[in-house]
Amino acid sequence: MARSAKSTPKSTWAAEDTVEHLSKHLGVSFDPEMLRLALTHRSYAFEHDGLPTNERLEFLGDAVLGVLVTDYLFKTYTNEAESELAKKRASIVSTVALAHVARKFDLGRYIFLGEGEIRTHGGNKDSILADTFEALVGATYLHAGFDAAWTIVQRHVIPLLDDEKIMGAGKDWKTLVQMAVDQRDLGPIEYQVEGTGPDHNRTFSATLVVAGKAYATAQAKTKKDAERLAAWRSLSDLEKA
Repeated sequence: MARSAKSTPKSTWAAEDTVEHLSKHLGVSFDPEMLRLALTHRSYAFEHDGLPTNERLEFLGDAVLGVLVTDYLFKTYTNEAESELAKKRASIVSTVALAHVARKFDLGRYIFLGEGEIRTHGGNKDSILADTFEALVGATYLHAGFDAAWTIVQRHVIPLLDDEKIMGAGKDWKTLVQMAVDQRDLGPIEYQVEGTGPDHNRTFSATLVVAGKAYATAQAKTKKDAERLAAWRSLSDLEKA
């Protein structure tokens, strides 16, 4: 369960069990104060008089992750065109992919969340998990440089290239959903989308609705990605309809 805003004093650093767990699974060492910042979601900060959030570390981690993954792909797939390399990179650094990675080492239970996010299971939301993973990469880079950040990427992100489901997330799922619905004459398609958060850091939640029936819901940083991921998660159920 994610750490509640009431149960964790704002003056503490990341608890020893948190440092130990994440160090063990990510294969790197952490500065406890930096780690706590990486785990501090804006909802928790808001409830504690404007504490710093992990958003700056997320911004940095996203860039570091992009450089490391791009460097690996460029050096490994020497005969592939830029477009193919871009598709591979997009697949393994997507919100879905990074959330998948985060769930493997139970990251959600260690994130400091506000009471509202705890009630809505924020520790299991793709967008929060992916953002926090990026913040961890950013914190690692600041603490120990590119080599340490690469340890995380090599251990947890690069193996996704062999994961057919994750790599398939880059497909045009909305078109595949439209085809499945048309073939079965299921009715009109609608994506119900809601946005939350400040303008500079919005999170979108999309639910696929077919003929009034709600299918999967997904979260992402853009409306387009949220709709695409909702389509991806809905396709198998639609094909059974």
